[in-house]
Amino acid sequence: MKKVEAIIKPFKLEDVKEALKEIELTGMTVTEVKGYGRQQGHSELYRGAEYVVDFIPKVKIELIVKEEDLQVVIDAIETSAKTGKIGDGKIFISSVEKTIRIRTGEEDEDAL
Repeated sequence: MKKVEAIIKPFKLEDVKEALKEIELTGMTVTEVKGYGRQQGHSELYRGAEYVVDFIPKVKIELIVKEEDLQVVIDAIETSAKTGKIGDGKIFISSVEKTIRIRTGEEDEDAL
């Protein structure tokens, strides 16, 4: 099993959700996060005063998928989250050793 973490622009969340629904992915966790990469933040004006926004609002999506479904999930996220502009985000993949469904006690792929 693999854990997929995707950091995307907030306004692309619905597009990503729909793309994952189309490939019949059953669940995900979404967290509002802030960060910066190559964008390095930006300046804004508020009541005539300029201030720097160091951390850009993003959304983090976390999913656990079967290894054989991994590439389809990556393709769905990448295609639906892409704007072609800086700050589109990143996808991280890591291994998952064990999964347990608390309600039933099912384990690993059965728990997905």
